[in-house]
Amino acid sequence: MRSVYTHTFSVPDSSIDQYGHVSNIEYLRWMQDAATEHTASAGWTLERYRQNRAIWVVRKHTIEYFVPAYAGDKLDLHTWIEGLRDCQSVRRYILTKAGANRILAKAETFWVCVDPESGRPKRVPEEFLLAFDLVPSEAEALRIVGKSRD
Repeated sequence: MRSVYTHTFSVPDSSIDQYGHVSNIEYLRWMQDAATEHTASAGWTLERYRQNRAIWVVRKHTIEYFVPAYAGDKLDLHTWIEGLRDCQSVRRYILTKAGANRILAKAETFWVCVDPESGRPKRVPEEFLLAFDLVPSEAEALRIVGKSRD
């Protein structure tokens, strides 16, 4: 089981806005995709969530932008679960250029586990809790992926 998941990709031309850099909405999409890939890599696919009558919905996203990204940039999007409690999860993200330390953006998402039929909050399944190591800080996440603060 990996505590920090890294998705490496190149920025497609379709991600560029009228100002010539990556559109803000793309960052959000990439983060959601990375979160889904991270849980799937530990066996928590959509089908498994459905079998457990538990899905994740977003309560809040926060993104802080530092440096823009452009078409053709190769990026590393690192994500990890910082905390899990009752029916809630805090997931964090750091976006860097691939192989570099400089942080382009940081984000966090507050997720809530819900029953897909009732839409009501539901305690996180015990099997999910066992599938992931929590990473308590950004500094620890950076250490795990071999990066330092720039």
